[in-house]
Amino acid sequence: MQKIVLASGNKGKLNELQQLLINCDFEVVPQTQFNFAEAEETGLTFVENAILKARNAAKHTGLPAIADDSGLEVDALNGAPGIYSARYAGPNASDADNNQKLLKEISTVTESKRSARFQCLLVLVRHELDPTPIICQGTIEGKILFEPRGTNGFGYDPLFLIPEKNCSSAQLRPEVKNVISHRGKAMKQLLQKIQSEF
Repeated sequence: MQKIVLASGNKGKLNELQQLLINCDFEVVPQTQFNFAEAEETGLTFVENAILKARNAAKHTGLPAIADDSGLEVDALNGAPGIYSARYAGPNASDADNNQKLLKEISTVTESKRSARFQCLLVLVRHELDPTPIICQGTIEGKILFEPRGTNGFGYDPLFLIPEKNCSSAQLRPEVKNVISHRGKAMKQLLQKIQSEF
């Protein structure tokens, strides 16, 4: 069975990605099983950072690699935190720190102007120098709440209202979230594209 490495050290992302890949035809191994440093996210876009992470994992493992770069875009903040979502409140910020900073930054923004979206860019490289990475994008639209709701998920999930479900992303059961989330949508596309390859 073909092995593919998941290029992420983020436990929340790893859990979600592994759930999404549970019925696929290849063996998925997290990069934490190998001893190498994570790639520096020096790109200016989600896709650049995902490619950097995937190439780094492929280089150190000799395996095809899937990498995710994702984050929250808040319209009232001109798309911030964007690619800096995981480190919005600083390099070693916790989810709670990032959520607190976000709430502070938009504390004066009215409910009607709190539109936001989660973006996910998934990249698969067949090897480190792959000239044509497979790139898939998933998006989910929502709004930023005034206070956290729910205990499922991670990151900004407790602050992200999904209007059609009338609840936060952190109030969804994981199996529901995995179908409608930005990561779930991107992974569905990626699986369709790579089934023929592996």
